Amino acid sequence: MAKESRGPAELVRAAAVARRHYLEGQSKTEIAADLGISRFKVARLLDLAHERGMVHIEIVADGEIDLDRSARLQEAFGLRHAVVIDGTGLDFHTLSEHLGEAAAALLAEILEEGDVLGLPWARSIDIMTHALGQLPRVDVVQLSGAMEIPGVDSSAVDIVRRAARLTGGSSSIFHAPLLLDDVVAAQTLRRDGAVLRGLAEASRVTTAVVGIGSWSAGLSTVYDAATPDDREQARAAGVVGEIAGRCFDAHGHLVEPPLAERIVTIGADELRGIPEVIGLVSGRPKACAVGAALRGGLVNALVVDTVHADALFEDVASATRLLDAQGAAAG
Repeated sequence: MAKESRGPAELVRAAAVARRHYLEGQSKTEIAADLGISRFKVARLLDLAHERGMVHIEIVADGEIDLDRSARLQEAFGLRHAVVIDGTGLDFHTLSEHLGEAAAALLAEILEEGDVLGLPWARSIDIMTHALGQLPRVDVVQLSGAMEIPGVDSSAVDIVRRAARLTGGSSSIFHAPLLLDDVVAAQTLRRDGAVLRGLAEASRVTTAVVGIGSWSAGLSTVYDAATPDDREQARAAGVVGEIAGRCFDAHGHLVEPPLAERIVTIGADELRGIPEVIGLVSGRPKACAVGAALRGGLVNALVVDTVHADALFEDVASATRLLDAQGAAAG
């Protein structure tokens, strides 16, 4: 509606209507009846109140959750769910705990009885399972082998069993490392009956929570465990990140560098077949890998901090500027 010159009486009436509607919670129909005017007149007065700056609408954070960024992130990437945690002033460990708590709360909200929850080994997933409360009765499936990390006692089996105790459902587990030293050992292990049956259970998963590793030191447990040759070969293949040991490039396409033959984890088709995959991203810079995972559809929900959210928004803005420039050049 274009701004119009209005007298003081009209402006006072607009302010009164805005107060009734926004502060006192009256509906437009109730206000119309009380004031003896039409509902459409009430709507016009509310529009006037907005135009003249009488009303300011602000979406504020709900405690740790930045609701505005969460809503914008969900809309920008078409996500099923998005939760952005305000990490201002938090150290890495504290932020990781807050992100884990948010992911645990999201699972408690969206899981329904009969769902199947898939969990790989990751430090972020370990933290999340310690924050889980009571969950609906769902089965829990292990999606990958485990890594030995200094200071982390939980294995992939521990993570799955911990979650299953809270759901009351069954746990599907297998004992295997995520990355082995040689190809023959990995092939032998993948043919083992218990491992074979465990990995086959991934086809039942309806919701998974996964960490997203960036192909850099300290940002991926797989990268850290790999040899220098492994790392360079993967980088040469275009790898920018990994999810549960499954490597992907900048477009989010799954790729198989040589070290993939030594990894025991969920199959590529099974990973892509999970209806909801929630990416839980720790508070260190992984925006490049997260953006790639989103572009490739490897995850369709996110729990991240404000730094990652803002970096993803900038990616969208940069892509938009590039398209605009290309359009202008073509014109």
